[in-house]
Amino acid sequence: MTEPGFVHLRVRSAFSLLESAVTHKGLAQACLARGMPAVAVTDRANLFGVMPFCAAAMAAGVQPIVGALVPLAIEIAGPGHRRPQRPPSMVLLVQNETGYGNLLRLLSRAYLATEPGAEIALAPDELIAANEGLIALTGGAGGPLARLALAGETEAAGRLCAVLHRAFGDRLYIEIGRHDEEAENRSEPFLLDLAYARNIPLVATNDVHFLEPSMHEAHDALICLAEGSQVAVDDRRRVGLDYRFKTAEEMTRLFADLPEAIENTLAIARRCAFAAPARDPILPPFDTGAGRDENEELRVQAEAGLERRIERGVHGPVEAYRERLAFELDVIVQMKFPGYFLIVSDFIRWAKGEGIPVGPGRGSGAGSVVAWALEITDLDPLRFGLLFERFLNPEQRVAAGWGGRQIVGAPLLRLRHA
Repeated sequence: MTEPGFVHLRVRSAFSLLESAVTHKGLAQACLARGMPAVAVTDRANLFGVMPFCAAAMAAGVQPIVGALVPLAIEIAGPGHRRPQRPPSMVLLVQNETGYGNLLRLLSRAYLATEPGAEIALAPDELIAANEGLIALTGGAGGPLARLALAGETEAAGRLCAVLHRAFGDRLYIEIGRHDEEAENRSEPFLLDLAYARNIPLVATNDVHFLEPSMHEAHDALICLAEGSQVAVDDRRRVGLDYRFKTAEEMTRLFADLPEAIENTLAIARRCAFAAPARDPILPPFDTGAGRDENEELRVQAEAGLERRIERGVHGPVEAYRERLAFELDVIVQMKFPGYFLIVSDFIRWAKGEGIPVGPGRGSGAGSVVAWALEITDLDPLRFGLLFERFLNPEQRVAAGWGGRQIVGAPLLRLRHA
């Protein structure tokens, strides 16, 4: 039976590392089971999961809404806290391809401007300058407007709201969340007054960290992992049961006094018409620095690497190694993977130079003489009778999306199992 109309616009997936373990497939199935027509994934400061999210949602007949929870570089004074507070954040939702490009650029700039080890935060003026194609939710109690108000800076909150309203126009929504927390209860009257005074629409959200109540205990353990704490410790961050994937009926009851905030979730979903298209992986070009293209560079490096291996001694006729190398190189060039091998070889060499263990090799990638010659792996494929065709085979048709995971996964797994 279809439930009352509501769309979740604030869901964290497992791509919000150590904040959620929600899978895209599980989320899509939850929407399907509850009769929800659309859902937004808004991971913290990243769009890493956009492709699998869109694929999983569309496969289930659910409209994907692409977005992110974006921290803003706004300093807020106020009373001290026992734990350092994260920057205030806003939810940005993608309406179209222009908005997707803007959100990609905004997050990339924020990462590039952030010092290593520091929390990523986007300068507000950059958000204002690149707002086209984006819908902005003010972030609820954790957003800049509420955080400024709670710190006693209501005038600053009003000024910021005016700036955002001028930039986004009817694409700005005052976000209200109700998770039975003190900050929400204290800031909601201010946010409502702001919305009504400036004629800005309201929207109801639930900050989803897990899908079912039965997942709460496991999610609590995940928080402990994130903070290096233990479940038995009293003074630590906790996320209550209200952070589950509530049904539309639950949300409608929770916001019975603000029905327009529920209705606007559907209005926003109708305004977001973007879904990331399926495409083959795009590898960055490898800068050879020698005037050669990637095909030539791979042959030069692989042939030189094999000769070094031969000098140290091999288990079989030298010609067998050279013939195998030539065969593999032809296949790699035919399948357009020279750049991939050069990139992996480059970071493996760097890791070894920095004293970082990388392991000898595992999976089907260990069957490649090219990988062995480039020192990506340290297992002699001919000595152990390993087949290159299990790794790359031009006669085997591989579906788009799976091919990238298949080839990339094999060598990279070594780093995890060194």
